[in-house]
This record gives sequence, structure tokens and C-alpha cells, in this order.
Amino acid sequence: MFTGITPKASNPKPFPLFKRYTREFRYNITLSVPVILGMLGHTFVAFADNIMVGQLGTAELAAVSLGNSFVFIAMSLGIGFSTAITPLVAEADGAGLKEDGKRALKHGLVLCTVLGISLFGLILLMKPLMYLMDQPPEVVVLAIPYLDLVAFSLVPLIMFQAFKQFSEGLSQTKYPMYATILANVLNIILNYLLIFGSFGFPKLGIVGAAIGTLISRFVMLAFLWILLNKKKKFHFYVTGFNFKVLENKVMKKIINLGFPSALQMFFEVGIFTAAIWLSGVLGKNPQAANQIALNLSSMTFMFGMGLGVAAMIRVGNQKGLRDWGELRRIAQSIFFLTLILEVGFAILFLVCRFWFPTIYLDVDDITNQADNMEVIALAAQLLLVAAFFQISDGLQVVILGALRGLQDVKIPTGITFIAYWLIAFPISYYLGLHTQLGSTGIWIGLLAGLTASAIMLYLRFNYLTRKLALEAAGSSE
Repeated sequence: MFTGITPKASNPKPFPLFKRYTREFRYNITLSVPVILGMLGHTFVAFADNIMVGQLGTAELAAVSLGNSFVFIAMSLGIGFSTAITPLVAEADGAGLKEDGKRALKHGLVLCTVLGISLFGLILLMKPLMYLMDQPPEVVVLAIPYLDLVAFSLVPLIMFQAFKQFSEGLSQTKYPMYATILANVLNIILNYLLIFGSFGFPKLGIVGAAIGTLISRFVMLAFLWILLNKKKKFHFYVTGFNFKVLENKVMKKIINLGFPSALQMFFEVGIFTAAIWLSGVLGKNPQAANQIALNLSSMTFMFGMGLGVAAMIRVGNQKGLRDWGELRRIAQSIFFLTLILEVGFAILFLVCRFWFPTIYLDVDDITNQADNMEVIALAAQLLLVAAFFQISDGLQVVILGALRGLQDVKIPTGITFIAYWLIAFPISYYLGLHTQLGSTGIWIGLLAGLTASAIMLYLRFNYLTRKLALEAAGSSE
């Protein structure tokens, strides 16, 4: 049995307060690092894309931002839905029920495939919205052909997510990382060849970046399936599927977990997408600056996402064992580790906020020098705000992962809606479009929403786990 459960210490002597939590750091880091590296790989490719596309001009960079804003919304639904597989597999693993883990993978894979195809079709139908969003016309013209190809890449990506979430549910986080690293290396190579037309390849600009993304995601899916299929320890889980026989009970359970989880991610990605659109109303330079700050923030956010997966796995294991005291201690240990890490990122953003934006643009480009300098100055202002929301952003995603491990998804969905759309969006809209703050005002709204989300989600986790522990104690008496 694969398990993410650490053995209890044989020494009954109580641990000092901090050691109760810090002794879990090593295992939590070991579990989360492959996830973080895999997610960072995706973000690093976007980082490399932005640097390469940024050399073409600020309009091209804004076009990639606009096109990806549609894809990110659909991707959030697909990835959020697929996270339902992990707690089900982790709980089955903790309880020693291998058949239940296999059922979760089979039914999850079917649902993810259908969802990926559906989201691709939905994006194609939504393309005309670009002309109605008050975006710069030259940006829209560039964004549409880019969007067509990147939207299709959602199909293999969401199918990949089904296998990834299954593997992570068994605490085997390194295999999806291998597939992601391979795909990302391929993506960067293809992007370089096709964006600039190097080594005899056609010069396709941002369409070349889209082709690289599409090919690499198909390779990523194929590689992970082959890898899992060849590993003996996965043989029982990934072979002998009969897709003609689907159980309504299992389908319903995944949908009941997956749909609220998809909405949670949709609400958060949606508010950052709204920030892209609001920045576009201010002009192509604010939109390009927003893309730079968003890309940098996304890279640090992946650390929180990885720790959130670790929280989901370990909480799911303890749920299978019904050990609520250990569940609280382990989850709080991950929260504490996240806090320490995110404070470090906040300091990094504060110190390097003027230098980071210069990585994305050619500061020696005389033709576009005025635009480039404006974008760098705007991005530095946004990174100042981003430094402060590192802490709340990291904590909210890790606490959300712990709640998913508990399979508590409905109330957290309501919390994320309130935080992002009843708190963050009105503030971003007013400060961004109706005050002199502009782009900075948009990001102040994001800070307010993320902080509200972190506080409310923690209160929910604390209430729920205390209640479960008390109920368990009462039933044992």
C-alpha cells in the first residue's frame, strides 16, 4: 500500500510547541517538492514564452495575455474538477481499499476527457467576446489564432490531470513531475524554433508559441501513461479497465467533489482574469505590466499549490484512518511551513520589484523604449502589492487543499465566491477604473480578496476539524 502517513514517534514525551509542527517539515517538503517542480515547470514555460514573445513587442505580449485569459478560465475548471480524484485515492490508500482507488481513476479519467473536449468547444464559441471587451484592436487580431491552438491543448492537459491526481493520491508525486519536465523542455525548444524561425523553421510569432504548447501537452500525456503502465506498483490500478461499465455511485461522488472544486479554482482564476481584462481597458501597456506581475506571482503561487497538494494527500490519509488529532496537527504543520515560505517570497518581491520586469523586455530597444520603460515602472508598482499578498495567497490555497482532503467542498466554494467576487472584484473595478490608482488599484482589490479568503477558509477548517475530533472523542467514551 502506498501511504503518506508518517510513523508516530515511539517516545511518548510531549514535543515542544514548535517541534510538534516542524518535525513534519521534512516529509511535507519531500512530498510537495515534485509537485512544486512540476507546476513550476508549467509556469517557467509561460515565463519563457513571455520573455520570447516580449521580444516581438508589447502588443504581442498583451495578445498572449488576452488569449491565455480565456484558456486559464477553462483550465481552472478542468484542473479544479480533476482534484476530486486525489482525496478519494488518498482516503482509499489510507484505508487499504485498492479497488476504490482504481474506480476513482477510471471514472475520473472518463469525466476529465469529456470535460476537456467540452471546454475546448466552449472557448471556440466564446471567441467573439474579444471584440466586445473594449480591448486594443491590434491585440485582439493577434490573440485569436493563438487562442485556437492553445484551447485545443486543454484536451490532453485535462486528461493528463486525471493521471496526475491519481498518482499524487498515492503519495507518488515524482512521476507527474518527470512528465512535466520533459514536456516543458520540449515546449521551450519548439517555442524558440517556431516563434523566431530559427534553424530553418518558419517564423510564426505567437502562433509558434501556441503550436509548441499543443505538441508538448500531447507528449506529456503520452509519457505519463507509458510511465505508469510500465511500473509494477501501478499495474493493478492502470490496467484492466472496462469503460463500458461505469458506476453511477462513483460518477456522482466524483462530480459532487469535482464540481465545487472546479468552481473554487474558477472563482480565483476568474478574478485574476478579470484583472487582465480591466488592465486591457486601461491600455496595452498596463495590460503588459499586469502580465509580467501575474507571471511572477504565478511562479511563487506554485509553491503554495504544491504544499496544498501535500495537505490534501496527508489529510485524506488521516481521514481514511479516522485519526482527527493527527489530522489537525499535520495540517497545521503544513500551514506553518507555508507561512514561513511566503514571508520569504514577500521579501524577495519587495527587494527585486524594479529588476524583475526588466527580464521580460528589451530595455535597449530604441523603437519601443518609451513603452518598455512605462511597462517596467507599472509592473514594479504591481509587484509592491503582490509582495503583500504572497502570504494570504499561499495560505488560502494550502488551507483549501486541506479542506479538499476532508472532502469538504461546498462551503469553501461559497467562501471563495464571497472573497473574490463580492470583495475583490468591486474593489478592483472601482480603484482600477475610477481612481488615479489604475493598475495598482486593481491589484489592491486582489490583495483584499485573497486575505479574506485565507481568513475565512482557516476558520472553516478549524471549526470542522474540532467538531470531528470532539465527535470522535464522544463516541469512544
